[in-house]
Amino acid sequence: MGLPLLSPYLQSIGSDYRHGANFATLASTALLPNTSVFVTGTSPFSLGIQLNQMKEFRNRVLASKGNNGQLPGSEILGDALYTIDIGQNDFTSNLGSLGVESVKRSLPSVVSQISWTIQDLYSSIGARSFMVFNMVPVGCYPAFLAGLPRDSKDLDEFGCVKSYNGGVTYYNQLLNDSLAEVRKTLQDASVVYVDKHAVTLELFQHPTAHGLKHGARACCGYGGGTYNFDRDVYCGDSKVVNGEAATAGACADPQNYVSWDGIHATEAANSRIAYAVISGSYSYPPFDLSKLCSP
Repeated sequence: MGLPLLSPYLQSIGSDYRHGANFATLASTALLPNTSVFVTGTSPFSLGIQLNQMKEFRNRVLASKGNNGQLPGSEILGDALYTIDIGQNDFTSNLGSLGVESVKRSLPSVVSQISWTIQDLYSSIGARSFMVFNMVPVGCYPAFLAGLPRDSKDLDEFGCVKSYNGGVTYYNQLLNDSLAEVRKTLQDASVVYVDKHAVTLELFQHPTAHGLKHGARACCGYGGGTYNFDRDVYCGDSKVVNGEAATAGACADPQNYVSWDGIHATEAANSRIAYAVISGSYSYPPFDLSKLCSP
């Protein structure tokens, strides 16, 4: 789109927020976590915290009155596109300990938090344009195929975990239904549901049809085999395993992989997903981002 990457909100040095700000953090959740980052690795910056940071950002923008060269003008608050892509960590963080059926019981609360956040941004910030991404098929992710207990009968024809992907489908339907209700309430806002799930699932199921070679196998990992993923030796880690040094390094051809590290997508996969999203073909209501954005 000809725009620079957004500076993280928590980056205090060298930031440039004239084109927007990124409030995302590693392993963040929609719901307030009930455990410490030191115990589970879950980020303390949940969606509610990020919303408060957005309000503080608004205060800084209004206080600057256009005189700060690193901040946008106040008109951006109403004109900006607000993207929300969260919920996956709420789903996956307890899969191993609780199981998918127990996790599913918490998903209505996750969806409610997202919908409430949209309405708060509308009323407190003046936001009018939203893109909300649904959840990707985590049952195809090497990290969950190799790292969590499962029954071999729970695999579909593409090698993905049916119960996990079933839980994701349930969540996505809840989200879609909730956003439909939000549209009824905020009739002068554009609230777009983005089906990133469909795009990503297609890449996992038919990688070769899209110029890739490997679906549910990590490029950067350890252990080789079908998934090349070991939860004890994560991408970039070096440690001793069974008395021998082990390093989870990157493959030589990441352009042929869907999965980068077992959880995140490669640049090649993200490029294909981004072009699909920008086209508007996977958005409801249809939303052609390429026509809205210019450098």
